[in-house]
Formats: sequence, C-alpha cells, structure tokens
Amino acid sequence: MIHLKNTTLLLLLACFTIIACKNGKNGKKTTPENLEIYKGTASVSQGTATVLIENIFECDRGREAPIGTSTATDGSKWTVPAEVNFTDDSFPFASDLFNPCTKVEYRSADEALAALDGTDIIEVDADGEIVTAYVFADNYFEMYINGTPVGKDNVPFTQFNSNIVRFKVNTPFTIAMKLVDWEENSGLGSETNRGQAFHPGDGGMVAVFKDASGAVIATTNANWKAQTFYTAPLRDLSCASEEGTLRLSETCSAEDSNDGTSYYALHWKTPSNWQSADFDDTKWPNATEFTNNTIGVDNKPSYTNFTNVFDDSTVDAQFIWSTNVILDNEVIVRYTVK
Repeated sequence: MIHLKNTTLLLLLACFTIIACKNGKNGKKTTPENLEIYKGTASVSQGTATVLIENIFECDRGREAPIGTSTATDGSKWTVPAEVNFTDDSFPFASDLFNPCTKVEYRSADEALAALDGTDIIEVDADGEIVTAYVFADNYFEMYINGTPVGKDNVPFTQFNSNIVRFKVNTPFTIAMKLVDWEENSGLGSETNRGQAFHPGDGGMVAVFKDASGAVIATTNANWKAQTFYTAPLRDLSCASEEGTLRLSETCSAEDSNDGTSYYALHWKTPSNWQSADFDDTKWPNATEFTNNTIGVDNKPSYTNFTNVFDDSTVDAQFIWSTNVILDNEVIVRYTVK
C-alpha cells in the first residue's frame, strides 16, 4: 500500500508539473499555444528585454532611454527599441530648432537659421544645392540622403524637441529615415503614464524640405513609403496579421495596463541597404497620415513655434507613420524628391 501511495503521488506531481509548464507562471499560457496562432513573418519575443544601457541620454525632466536585447522564441536576438547611431560620433547630430534639454529654444525658424554658421551643412554632392529640412519626431529620427548620414535627433526620448538638417545635394535625391518611438519598459514598447506602468505611447514624424530660395520642395504625406520593423506591446498574437507587405496590428489592444510583463513583441529584420537611393521600396506600403490632434502637439512649443513651417497654408506637411502610430515602434520611411 505504501508503494502504491508513493506511485500515485509521483504521478499526480508529474501531472501538475506538466500542466504548470504548459500554462506558464501563474497559469498564463505561453508557448506553444499562443505562438501557433501567429501566422506572420516576424520573430516573436515575450516579456522584458535584457537592458544593456539603462539610459543613453541625460535630460532634465526627460524620461530614461534604455537600450536592450530581446531574445525571440526562434533564438534570434533583437536590439530594442532599435539599432541606432545615437552614440556614434561619425553620424552627425541635427541642429537645434527647439530643444529644452540644451536650453536652445528658438521662437522662429528664421531665428534658428540665423544662428547657423554653415559648418552644419553635410555635403552629399559637392556641386549640389543647399536643402534645409525642418523635422519634429516623436521620438527619434535618423536621416540619410542617397545613403549619406546627414542628421540624427539630439534627443532620443523626451523632452520633446525639433531639429534642422542641412545638406548639399543634386536632384533627384532620396530621403530615408529611421523613426523610433522610444520605450521605458525595454522590449515592451511602453512607458509609465498617468498612474499606469505600461502605456503604449504613440509615435509620429513631420518634415518640410526647402531649397536655397526657401521654396518647399517636399513635405511628409501619404506619398512616402513606410514599413514597420518592431511592434509592441501585444497582449495576444491573434490580433496581428499581414496582407502582402502590410504588417497590421490595428485590431490589437492599445489599452494601458499595470502588468504588461508577459506581453509580446514582433521583430522584423531591416534590409541592409534601406538607406540607399537604389533600394527598391516599390512594394512597401504607403505612409499613413495623422492629424496634429492625434499626435498631440498643440501644447508643445517645439512644434507650435514653427507652425508657419509645418502647417503652411499652401503646403501643409502631414504627420506620418506606419498604419499603427501607437504599437509600431520602429518604422522606416522613404521618399524621392524629383
């Protein structure tokens, strides 16, 4: 009888162990059930990333901007929120248009331009024309012209800032920009907001390009191309889908939470030559336009001081992103000026 009792007990313990492994910690299902319902092309990670750098930039009243590594279920590793050149001195910083972190806070674009001495101009073509770009990005951008790095954001996360980028180039030329909506919760695409520990913050970028005479030669709008490379947080994977090259998450929940540590993230590899003028982006989705109200810039002087540029009555630039301005955290946009 003692032997039978012990055998029965061992069998019960084994069953409980199998159930626990199947359901995960606290009974939450992890793999493989939830992974089987995702049919897309991304690598999938779950939970927080391993933080490599707690904060890559110090700013008074700014949020910490961590860099981490997420390990996907297929064993691949991903830098989150994105692989960036913020600490690479060879990649030039853009000039300040309005920056509370450096206390350089111009009241107009003309005032900001007058402060530049010409050393900021990046030469793409020696015989090219000087083009001036005005950029407001939530949160971070890196800009290439025909594959040449011409300017990166001075502030990776917050406070909210705006920039000027100047370069010499001949037309036609191709603009390629990496856009990043930063995160406090590394690998989970979220931040603390209004008492909630996991708030999926939104992105958004607007830009205006002017030639040497001051004429607008390009603005951000739905004619740009935009592709997603990092989506998070996802409470479940059944909401994510793909239609051709569209990476869709608009049916996914974007509600705040106080426990998002088991949420998922989707990662796609960026093409090695996405910055180049000859990169074929014809199959990429067009950018999605968003209103000023959706992005929430009406209380940000880094934008409102320059509405005569961004919201010109004849050539109004539009905020652009992928299809999901909340959950898509790394987006690459491209446009050719002819």
